Amino acid sequence: MADLPGSLRDILAFSLRATTADTLVISQDISTNSSNPSRSKLVEGILFSRQFILSYQVVLLALLLVFTIRNWTNRLRARKRQKQLQYLKGNTGEARLSDSSLADAKAGISLAEDSGEVPSSGSTIQGNFPSPKHSVMIGESEQTPLLFKSETSFRDSIWLQFNQKGRSVLLYQPRPIPLINKTLPSNGTNLLVLALLGLQVFYVFYRMPLSVPMLFVFADRTSLLFVANLPLLYLFAAKNQPIKFLTGYSYESLNILHRRLGEVMCLLALIHSAGMVGVWYSILRPVGLGLAQFLLIKIILLGIGALVAYELLYFTSLGSFRQRWYELFLVLHVSLQIVALVLLWFHHHGSRPYVGIALAIFLVDRLVYRMGLKVESLEASLEVTQDHGTVLLRTLIPLEQKHRFLKRLVGKGVTKGWTATEHIFLTVPALSRKHVIQAHPFTIASKAPQIADLKAELNLIVRAQDGFSGDLLRYARSHTSVKVRLDGPYGSQNGLHMLEQCDISIVVAGGSGIAVALPLVWAAHRSHCVNDLEICEDMKSAPRTILIWVVREESHTSWVGLSEIQDLRDSGVEVIIPPPTAAYGKPDVSRLIESCVVSAATSNGHARIGLVCSGPDGMNREVRNSCASFLAGGYDIDVEIEKFGW
Repeated sequence: MADLPGSLRDILAFSLRATTADTLVISQDISTNSSNPSRSKLVEGILFSRQFILSYQVVLLALLLVFTIRNWTNRLRARKRQKQLQYLKGNTGEARLSDSSLADAKAGISLAEDSGEVPSSGSTIQGNFPSPKHSVMIGESEQTPLLFKSETSFRDSIWLQFNQKGRSVLLYQPRPIPLINKTLPSNGTNLLVLALLGLQVFYVFYRMPLSVPMLFVFADRTSLLFVANLPLLYLFAAKNQPIKFLTGYSYESLNILHRRLGEVMCLLALIHSAGMVGVWYSILRPVGLGLAQFLLIKIILLGIGALVAYELLYFTSLGSFRQRWYELFLVLHVSLQIVALVLLWFHHHGSRPYVGIALAIFLVDRLVYRMGLKVESLEASLEVTQDHGTVLLRTLIPLEQKHRFLKRLVGKGVTKGWTATEHIFLTVPALSRKHVIQAHPFTIASKAPQIADLKAELNLIVRAQDGFSGDLLRYARSHTSVKVRLDGPYGSQNGLHMLEQCDISIVVAGGSGIAVALPLVWAAHRSHCVNDLEICEDMKSAPRTILIWVVREESHTSWVGLSEIQDLRDSGVEVIIPPPTAAYGKPDVSRLIESCVVSAATSNGHARIGLVCSGPDGMNREVRNSCASFLAGGYDIDVEIEKFGW
């Protein structure tokens, strides 16, 4: 760049070294020495972008605060409602509350308090409105003025209808995109993704003159927004991060935002690179700088390297690549992002604060937690099931009783217990050398341990496909035990919390989704019994818990065992297993759910129904949309989708 005119060279150097702390001084010097108004506008544009991009972090913090307040407000309301119900059940005096009066009390409390205590999706995020209740408020009595009652009921009715319709629309999941067969999330999640995209567009184009002379400022703005997104991208991906504690959304719920944000950032990097090529063609080429000279500039070479690394990250993160070469995806995803961060660090010193924060998040998550605090090495037994394509991995976990609060605060491991729907990352070094550094996610398919337990059995259901699971199946055919490394547990308890607040719990599983469903059914049923059977004289007055399990082959029931299924039935859980789909075709899951919902509404008009589904994409969509129609029809139903697959 030594051959460029002095003022142009100063402007380019200014854009490369300027920070928000020194841009004002540098820009004043350049403006004083430059008599060209267009170049002064370049300086002003660069200066504004440096200052404007700082507000992006403020906006993100404000959004985090909103979601945090919403989460903790709903949690406190749910806790308060639970205490009120327990008080109503216990404070019966000489006469016990009748079933009808208790139902009215439940409905009234839920109407008085916002019932959206948990997010409405386990792997995706969507809007959540308060659940409607068609009942009177607690505190109304025969002395309450009739006019007041009618006005309140009319206002409530209008709000409840709007509420139901809104929740139904947000819950609905559109059809997959034609041709490419791309599965779309719910409307609520789509709106959130569009809002994130809109925020990016706003920060790119706000006060941005779209002209050739200002092309450099445009390219500069896209690069600033790219690096400003780095910490957020790594927070969304980290297994151990504060967002779950603050907002209730665990990393698997945020994964869709991580992917969409990563795609937007790759597009920003591409636009930045194209813009810089445009700057060379329109500004630098006319003054004698050739393309080869431009590309061989050190800062440009570093930028090209970072661009290639991030675009490779994008292509190797596509669903088709992940599903076909998962092990290769894991290796490339870690190695490419390290290479990209290093190149970005040296590409522009203004990126270093953001790169440093992103790198710190990555190292703390990977090294401190996932390779330190939360990892346990244990001996596990191996069993090949009747279908000859599945491995049951079992290990006995000694539970630690000491320092549980401290361990939970810094990140508990499996020796501190787990809860329903949580998963772990499994490593089996004995399979081969490459498996020493690989960790694969599996949902814990056994009951969650109780506080007083000293030991607990941890079960995993591993369906053999290619790669790791296929290697494990071949190993299990000749070995009955193996040394394993467990990293976790991780995951959200939103589904369990939702079911605990409902009168009727319906859990739908498809295939290996039983790994989610089985411990969830046990936990929800246990919670119902603890809360309600203390004052109930028989099992009929306890909230109903229903399990619907769709299997492809009859032998798949061996994954949990007939004795386990019978234990569920003996405890009062209604278990529905339709005929295997391989022989009889797919069952009408919507009709099965409808019969359960209608039955619940018939027996108790105030029943609040909670439904959790864990299965393949097609089943999840069918269940989600069925529940959306129930909501639109006036039923009080909350839905949680536990999507398996990575």
